[in-house]
Amino acid sequence: MKLSKITYALVALSLSFTGCDKFLDRPPLTTEQDETAWVTEDNVRLYANKFLPEFFVGYNTTFTTTSAPLLGFTLSDDVLSLGNQNNFTRSVPISSIWSYSNIRSANVMADRVENRMATILSDEAKQHWLGVAKFYRAWRYAQLVFTYGDVPYYDYPVSDTDLDALYKPRDQRDLVMDGVFEDLTFAMENVRLNDGDQSLNRYVVAGIVARIALQEGTWQKYYYENNGRAQRFLEIAKSAADFLINSGRYDIVTEYRALFTSESLKDNKDCVFYRHYDEAIAVQHSIATYSNLRETLAIGPTTDLLKSYLCNDGLVWENSPLADARKFDLASMIKTRDPRFEATFHRNPSALNRASLFYITKFLPRNIESIHENPANSPVVNFTSNRNTTDYPVLRYAEVLLNWIEAKAELATFGGAAVNQEDIDKSINKIRRRPIAAEAAARGVQKTADLLLVSIPSDPQRDITVSPLLWEIRRERRMEFAFEYSRIADLERWKKLEYMDTQMNPDLLSGGWVNFQAQLPALINADLGVVSTDGNYVPYNGSNAALMNGFYRHRSNADRLPFINQVNINPYLSPVGRNQIDDYASRGYVLQQTQGWPQN
Repeated sequence: MKLSKITYALVALSLSFTGCDKFLDRPPLTTEQDETAWVTEDNVRLYANKFLPEFFVGYNTTFTTTSAPLLGFTLSDDVLSLGNQNNFTRSVPISSIWSYSNIRSANVMADRVENRMATILSDEAKQHWLGVAKFYRAWRYAQLVFTYGDVPYYDYPVSDTDLDALYKPRDQRDLVMDGVFEDLTFAMENVRLNDGDQSLNRYVVAGIVARIALQEGTWQKYYYENNGRAQRFLEIAKSAADFLINSGRYDIVTEYRALFTSESLKDNKDCVFYRHYDEAIAVQHSIATYSNLRETLAIGPTTDLLKSYLCNDGLVWENSPLADARKFDLASMIKTRDPRFEATFHRNPSALNRASLFYITKFLPRNIESIHENPANSPVVNFTSNRNTTDYPVLRYAEVLLNWIEAKAELATFGGAAVNQEDIDKSINKIRRRPIAAEAAARGVQKTADLLLVSIPSDPQRDITVSPLLWEIRRERRMEFAFEYSRIADLERWKKLEYMDTQMNPDLLSGGWVNFQAQLPALINADLGVVSTDGNYVPYNGSNAALMNGFYRHRSNADRLPFINQVNINPYLSPVGRNQIDDYASRGYVLQQTQGWPQN
């Protein structure tokens, strides 16, 4: 399903809920009013369409990269920054993203549909639109909970004169997530199976339900150690994913990079939902520009991410018998690693990626890559500035499969059915069997061997607190979602943010493997250093250019500031801003600070 040009044109038509005093108190001529708007189903649809670009952000628009892949998620163990590494919040900010605007909008919609439109809509239509409103309300509350923990919960539109409600204390996380669960259940039962190309449907709802429920289930298991609630939400995640899997509507049939570089994902079976971009209505983005081999980037892959890619024989590089498995130059990795590696990075090291020297081309079409890699060629206009029109798969079937297999594996730890080979074949192995691009095959890329339960890779780097099966499921997610939204959210819900501690893991401070004398001799200077596979750092001293062969590490790269076990710092939950607390206090109310942060 796409977010089409029609959707974004309709978003511009909004509903107004404000008035003016005296002679200005007249109905606007160009916008609907709350008193008159709720009279047709088309009006409800117009109102609901405004949620689409806010929740299904995709590549965002113009030069805005918030919540977009590549540049919207640079805080993780996948991403190396040139110089100081991105830090977790270390003090209470002045303000925060404590925002209830979408929740109020969803509450208004639910209230108006249920009350003002009771005799206008058919029962089926009423239940559908209530399901849509409750779905967005639940999703936004889940976002708030994953950010702040306890938050005030409202399931009705609060009057702006009801100060006791507006300034109520934070409700407990479990109460809020019970409300989320109730809303999501209603949406799963009532949102239409098909409401047109540009609209929300039950399959999209189910995909997001699986995502939210898996996140909450693993938060409850690992962070709160509440196994009862963990099991409850993991069952929801599995059931929602089952609905999609059993529908037969989706499959893994598209070459990996093509999922992120197509001008149209319409009818693509890998996509449960996607955002469409179109120059004709000025809905464009800039993410492909930042991958276009002409732009300079100060972020790139960490050595830790590069080492995590499996060899195509299904083994980790330390144990693989492949001839070049222990080599980390791009040519060797392209031939020996999982195909997603070749689809994610340019085939030659590039000085344009100043952090890592491995340039990320996952979001650049292959034909544009071949043009842009020759400096003599003029850049393709639609892949410069904010003119990009490639679609983004905001919800992929691959995610549904990986959410499903992880939920099933986690449920097995609570006494549920054990994961069997059939489960692995229809999830992880189905993803590994996706087609390979002709360009990739010409470079020696091969599909990765199936994961077999009887011979799960023995990884010397495995966190011993994680079972071998869960470790490989988590690795699969890391390869599949590199430079997308998921990695930092995964580390938080697994309670594994220590993986981002640069003092514990120095591979977070170095990038790609380069032989400087042979590949980039012009870059040899006093700021250069390399790290060997056994972790030895060798800085350039003016006379050891022959030794500059290893994982690139710039001298300016500095550790992330300490964030684990620090007093008054809880990296797993964000503090609310002083402005929010002061606003409560100015009205005579108290807003408690987030758990783990100073209360004053």
